Amino acid sequence: MGETLVLGDDLRRVSNTDLAPATCNETVNLAVDGMHCGACMRTVEDTLGALPGVSLARVNLSTRRALVAIDANRITSERLIEALAKRGYTAVELRDMERHTFSSSHDDLLRRLGVAGFAAMNIMLLSVSVWSGTNTDMDSSVQTLFHWLSALIALPAVAYAGQPFFGSALKALKHRHLNMDVPISLGVILATGMSIYQTLRGSEQIYFDAAITLLAFLLLGRLLDEQMRAKATSAAGNLLGLKSVSASVIHQDGTVARVPVKAIEPGMRVIATIGERIPADGRVVQGDSEIDQSLITGESIPHKVQCGDQVYAGTINLGQSLIIEVTRRDANSLLSEIAQLMSAAEQNRGLYVRLADKAAQLYAPAVHSLGLSTFVGWLAMGHPWQDALTAAIAVLIITCPCALALAVPAVQVAAASRLFSKGIILKAADGLERLAEADTVVFDKTGTLTIGQPRLANGDAVSDETLASAASLAAASRHPYARAVVAAAEARQLSIPLLDSVQEVSGSGLLRVTADVEQRLGSAGWCGITTKLADTPALWFKPHTGNAVALQFKDEIRSDGAAVVAALDSAGFRVELLSGDATAEVARLARQAGIASYFGEQRPEQKISHLERLKAQGRKVLMVGDGLNDAPALAAAHASLSPAHATDIAQTASDAIFQGSRLAPVIEAIAVAQGARRLALQNFALAIAYNIVFVPLAMAGLVTPLIAAIAMSASSITVTANAVRLRTQNLKVSA
Repeated sequence: MGETLVLGDDLRRVSNTDLAPATCNETVNLAVDGMHCGACMRTVEDTLGALPGVSLARVNLSTRRALVAIDANRITSERLIEALAKRGYTAVELRDMERHTFSSSHDDLLRRLGVAGFAAMNIMLLSVSVWSGTNTDMDSSVQTLFHWLSALIALPAVAYAGQPFFGSALKALKHRHLNMDVPISLGVILATGMSIYQTLRGSEQIYFDAAITLLAFLLLGRLLDEQMRAKATSAAGNLLGLKSVSASVIHQDGTVARVPVKAIEPGMRVIATIGERIPADGRVVQGDSEIDQSLITGESIPHKVQCGDQVYAGTINLGQSLIIEVTRRDANSLLSEIAQLMSAAEQNRGLYVRLADKAAQLYAPAVHSLGLSTFVGWLAMGHPWQDALTAAIAVLIITCPCALALAVPAVQVAAASRLFSKGIILKAADGLERLAEADTVVFDKTGTLTIGQPRLANGDAVSDETLASAASLAAASRHPYARAVVAAAEARQLSIPLLDSVQEVSGSGLLRVTADVEQRLGSAGWCGITTKLADTPALWFKPHTGNAVALQFKDEIRSDGAAVVAALDSAGFRVELLSGDATAEVARLARQAGIASYFGEQRPEQKISHLERLKAQGRKVLMVGDGLNDAPALAAAHASLSPAHATDIAQTASDAIFQGSRLAPVIEAIAVAQGARRLALQNFALAIAYNIVFVPLAMAGLVTPLIAAIAMSASSITVTANAVRLRTQNLKVSA
């Protein structure tokens, strides 16, 4: 498969295990047109899953997208599209997560709705005249004329407006499977056919108005549903708005030309002017500026960049023009890889979605059975066949499971979209469900509850000369403590000479030996120091002459760390701090954060044992960590979160990854997960209540086909609109 890049303080890799099993080496994203219900979704999944070389096929009905994990040596995306075409579905591959919209479908539905609505209004005027005439002296020949006029309007209108349903049903039957457009089409055709028969007989029981009004409401429901889907659209698709379409490339002869972003190759140099989006991932080779990374990292404060710094596609240049050397193609950019991870999160399906899928599968045969039973039952009770058929038609229409099929996917897409807007990328299929169940939050210390960027704590006790000399050695290393020494020297505006012959000895420190000089910066033992500092992280600087000097460090708590802990406490969560650091340092930070329960000097196996004890107490633990030693605990916890700068294995073990330097995404993730659970259960309740109320009424003959159409459309719109609320709700957490 490959790996997904996530932006933190450094560029890290996240194993993309959620996208496909290890045996597959490619993931294909398809936009599938023609899916309207759970039965369609199951057909698409079964068709793709049955192909050789496909190990995983997941469909999201809300976004009408299919995620397919394939072995590229055995099958191609073209073969997937051909297989779906044979089952009656049009598919398009979303290369590099390009957005594919079906605006033509929207416009087509709008035109058909206009025809159906116009015809329904005219037929209804004729019907009102006939109804009024039955109580007056209207001649029967005039009534028959009005019925034929209604037929002349209704037949072409039904034939045109019903095409979305008739075509879908015909494809399903042609390929020997059922979808929910089959009973809809059957109901409309039966109502129209019976009306023609009754018109020929001169009967008063004519249903042209019901048939065309039924189609008008169905089309209105489908059109509104399309608009609701657009509101609940994929957050991954929204990322495409961050991409530049073209870029200004500097050629070797110095000329500048505008070329498509997809044509940019690593090694090329591009110009990003003030206010322009960075066109590709790359390294600044000329210029100093500030970059707005908020749409990727969630940070609102502009990020300063200078020569040598990494920049990313989609971010905005706020200061001076920059010349950037491209390091990654457009398809492999950070933006594209985050979008791919987001797509995987949207396609994943947890327990609630699987339950909805299973229920939707059972609907197709159940609908026809109920319709047939209603028809036969009414005939057995001695009712005319016309009344029996009318009741059966109402049952066929009202039992469409669209509301149930949309109940959970719409919630999941809305949740993933909201989380992403807050800098949180959901990875696991059932991550939302497990996050919603958590009642205990356990934090790691360094890099999780703290910023992970130590600073010099005893700077006042270190002279400028000593600090400058130590920084000259530290400049040769990327170790966090070495970087803190350099940062402290730069803050004092000290001159930091560049030294040669500096060696970094792994696990010990930095050494520089010349003809007459030896300098060391590292651990106490490395520098020959026996003095112990009271559990304070430190480096020792040993100059060529004079005494060694201790450089002590402190890692500050995140700016909102104490507020987040207090909010979790007030919401009823049990909060603990679990760290491998010295107990004294852990205790200091716990007091600063307001955490009463803390444990220091914990090895990975001890962390797991602690989580197991909490589990034995009936606790459901959310573990938040970033280090290599946290990975086993993250995997063992009921749910888990990692910051974006976490190690590879920690991110792989987590259910979600959060961006930025704040801890607030932890509360946001829990709140959205709990809100998603509430809305999913509400949607289930709405769909079930709808069926419990209306199906018996339809079977009893108390619901006409017209009322059935209104009820069915309203139920689908209601559950989708309910899901969309998650994106704007003011959510609160509770244990």
